[in-house]
Amino acid sequence: MTIALAKLASELRIACQQVSRRVRFEPSAEVPPHHVSVLYKLLDGPLTPGELAELEKVSAPSMTRTANCLVESGLIERTDHPTDGRSKMLSITGEGRAVVKRVSRARDTWMYDKLKGLSADELDVLQQASALLREKVLA
Repeated sequence: MTIALAKLASELRIACQQVSRRVRFEPSAEVPPHHVSVLYKLLDGPLTPGELAELEKVSAPSMTRTANCLVESGLIERTDHPTDGRSKMLSITGEGRAVVKRVSRARDTWMYDKLKGLSADELDVLQQASALLREKVLA
């Protein structure tokens, strides 16, 4: 590993973490970021608490607490598992979908506001970097 590549790797990692944290916490205090993350996961369909815990990389008890909060606030619903009487299924509600929409819009607006003062050349660099990250790093 070259020193220059190692330095770029560190700087890029830190920048991505900082942007991620800012975009998660800045625009909407409506729902905590970890709740929004669970709502996003449920957009594709119902999951068990265990499946969500695995996807979110948290413990089962932690996911149970998060799910309980989301059920109490009406953002998800808990139903019986169709084949496993010991388990439950979690599904997003209409209000949960509305929250996801509002949070996404707020996050996009936050990012738009940060980008709108950049030059065309700077925006082009970010466009290329975004494509590279999606195609090569996150693939």
